[in-house]
Amino acid sequence: MPTLDWLNRNAAFRIADQVPYRLIEPVSSHGSGDPQNLLVQGDNLDALKALLPLYRAQVKCIFIDPPYNTKSAFEHYDDNLEHSQWLSMMLPRLQLLREFLREDGSIWVTIDDNEGHYLKVLMDEVFGRANFIATIAWEKDKGGRGDADISTSQDMVLSFAINRRRWSETRNLLVRSDTQAGRFQNPDGDPRGPWRQGDDGTAKSGSEKQRFLIELPSGRKVVPKQGRYWAFSPETFERARTEGRVYFGKDGDRLPVIKRYLTEVREGVAPRTWWPAEDAGTNQAAKRDHLSKLLPEIEPFATPKPEQLLQRILHICSNPNDLVLDSFLGSGTTAAVAHKMGRRRIGIEMGDHAVSHCLPRLEKVLAGEQGGISPAVGWQGGGGFRFGRLSEPVFSADGRINPQVRFASLAAFVWQQETRQAYVSPLPGAVPGTPLLGVHDGLAVYLLYNGILGDRRPEGGNLLTLTVLQALKAACPHAGPKVVYGEACRLGSARLEAEGLVFRQIPYDLAAK
Repeated sequence: MPTLDWLNRNAAFRIADQVPYRLIEPVSSHGSGDPQNLLVQGDNLDALKALLPLYRAQVKCIFIDPPYNTKSAFEHYDDNLEHSQWLSMMLPRLQLLREFLREDGSIWVTIDDNEGHYLKVLMDEVFGRANFIATIAWEKDKGGRGDADISTSQDMVLSFAINRRRWSETRNLLVRSDTQAGRFQNPDGDPRGPWRQGDDGTAKSGSEKQRFLIELPSGRKVVPKQGRYWAFSPETFERARTEGRVYFGKDGDRLPVIKRYLTEVREGVAPRTWWPAEDAGTNQAAKRDHLSKLLPEIEPFATPKPEQLLQRILHICSNPNDLVLDSFLGSGTTAAVAHKMGRRRIGIEMGDHAVSHCLPRLEKVLAGEQGGISPAVGWQGGGGFRFGRLSEPVFSADGRINPQVRFASLAAFVWQQETRQAYVSPLPGAVPGTPLLGVHDGLAVYLLYNGILGDRRPEGGNLLTLTVLQALKAACPHAGPKVVYGEACRLGSARLEAEGLVFRQIPYDLAAK
């Protein structure tokens, strides 16, 4: 398969592995504080690495709107990256994003002509060319620029699946529009309801078997002209005529049409690759008619994505309660639409506008704001989310625990690595002020760190000794299996087995997981 080559390509393939582990430190809770909905402030590469242990292979739909590399002066993004730098920026993020997707999941990326064709080839390499879904042409602008030699009116939406066949089995159809539904009519009052023509008239290709004589109700006998064929076989025609599904016109003297009833066709229509502004909205409408009114005191992004665009994408490739991820959250459109449509969602945004733009917008969504798709989906407000920021790296460059990491932060990392569950204090079974972090599926997780037992001597509470084991039994006992994280263990394997205990050494066993 052809691949792209660019300056520092080989180094770019190693970036994701070199990203240090961080934690998502809680900052605030909003609405109901639903832990399944998360807004993270920080570099998205670091945030993806931090979230991956918790959400690997769990995301149904990823949407990202990365910088287009247009050499434009965007206030909120560095959108003027040199081409090789842009590719090196995108590659490790796509590699990590792939790991989040379920077997039936998909990723959708908006981009323009500046990097779109290069991005398609790059995504072929990351996701596999066989998993390409489509390139959607989205009409982002209904107007046009009079000062341009050619006025660009559309952006691309590139879509890939993890497994194209599995995605196809679970994707949703679009609702049939009034125009499409209007193609089904009932001019003859058929009691089976509206229909449209299925097999009808003649075709240019066929076999001699399809040049049979048909007698119309009027008595006229017809055969296709030379070089033409009926579009159906004699058996199909006779079966349809017996079932009363053939229409010969109001006077019974027209060429036959075999009816296809609205009740027989699948509910909805397959998405097409042309999405007009009437169906998917425009940048300017999103900015002028929605965000400027929703947050009048804040300068909106220059080209915010309309909620209608995200509604269409999420409708096609996800269902209520599915998990949606956007690691270039921008003005917060993906999170807002996912929340209104009943999806769980994770949004990542760097810089101050995670607080200045995304946070107030999502708070207004909780309050029931009526812009965007709210009327269409009957949104009245409710729900909640958590807001967090990235911590310092857990490990220093030499692989040791970062001295700035405190017990609570390391406890969160240990819990996430051991259980693959989010650390939301208080955890089930936790005993505050002791090494027992919590109990998950019957397994008790302990952490010996920073003298949590009150003994900071080298041979004291950070080591699992017989004395420390007795202290654990007294302060925070657990009758079932246990795992203890600490700097070293002075107990033999027979004693550990007798106690139903597994010891993991930090930092080595943490880094390995």
